[in-house]
Amino acid sequence: MTKKVSVILAVVLIAFFVFSCAAHIHTVGNGPQKNEIQQARQWYILWGLVKLNEVDTKAIAGDATDYEIKTEISPIDFLIGIPVSLITVQSRTVTVTK
Repeated sequence: MTKKVSVILAVVLIAFFVFSCAAHIHTVGNGPQKNEIQQARQWYILWGLVKLNEVDTKAIAGDATDYEIKTEISPIDFLIGIPVSLITVQSRTVTVTK
């Protein structure tokens, strides 16, 4: 029983460190005012060296002057990365909150 608890604790700790270290937050103006959220996915190849697409956060924000941009490796990105990492493809989630 204690071995199962140890394994579960180790997995939770690893997941915590993997996901918590991979987020960048940028606040524009006074930050989000309406809690409107839009997301896009940025794709990379060669272990993150080459972008495959461009996420235009200014276009996502539209005419808003107060918003927040968060780029992170989310749990979904982590799960996507498991099978496609063999071909060196990675993704990051870009979230714009107005």
